[in-house]
Amino acid sequence: MNSRRAFVYNGSLFLAGLGGSKLLAAEESSKPELRIGMMTDLHYADKETRGTRFYREATAKLDEAVAFLNREKADFVVELGDFIDQADSVDREIEWLKKMESHYAKLSMPRHYVLGNHCVGTLSKREFANHTASSGGHAVVEKNGLTFLILDSCFTSDGTPYQRSNFHWQDCNLPAGELAWLKASLEKASGPVVILAHQRLDHDKAHAVRNAAAARAILENSGKVLAVFQGHSHKNDHQVVGGIHYTTLVAMVEGSGVESSGYTMLNAFSDGSLRLDGFRRQESRRLGKSLGEM
Repeated sequence: MNSRRAFVYNGSLFLAGLGGSKLLAAEESSKPELRIGMMTDLHYADKETRGTRFYREATAKLDEAVAFLNREKADFVVELGDFIDQADSVDREIEWLKKMESHYAKLSMPRHYVLGNHCVGTLSKREFANHTASSGGHAVVEKNGLTFLILDSCFTSDGTPYQRSNFHWQDCNLPAGELAWLKASLEKASGPVVILAHQRLDHDKAHAVRNAAAARAILENSGKVLAVFQGHSHKNDHQVVGGIHYTTLVAMVEGSGVESSGYTMLNAFSDGSLRLDGFRRQESRRLGKSLGEM
């Protein structure tokens, strides 16, 4: 299909590609309609380093990212999951969460959260929400003509929500209710959509949602999804599946020192193209020059 749909929001024009169609590339000199800060997998914990994971250094890495995003005046910021690591008690995990939230709350713009498996390893989703500005599950964020859908894949294969160590990290799923919410949210969106997730939705067996194929079918059939941004596997990665960009962001917990961190600014342009400006270990990418081409 070679077609393109124009969406107009508050005077802003977005051109969204449909089914693998061409997207116009943003001119280097053009100003983005929207700038979104993103980071993932900080895994803060007051515990000793394990392998390449430097848990206690998460606050310093977060502080650098927050200062940068405040200075650059991002429209909003989203953390893509595993904000904290798992503790041996609810009280201890809440203590860690409160500490991280005190740093994250220094952002001068709205902040959002994707639930990661470690966020609700011990805590319930409601407990996580009670100590942050999180919705405690899926959410919709609309800004300047773009709809952002925050997914919650922290459910076991029988649909049980994660909490109190009741799951295996590879048993992550979007149960029927979550898929129905996703489909309805896409139908409601009258313009282009960006998906924000923790567990991967592309072709990655170890770190992907078990029913990722069902979710991808919904995204593709909508004809509205520009890109998916995800975390969980701790590495930079990019795939194009069914004409949709799936970009995995690098984990902030890996490696010692702020130079080992990674965070990004997502720039959305009026022609529907996206540019990912990566900092520290996060790779930069241009998404949308043409789907399937980099």
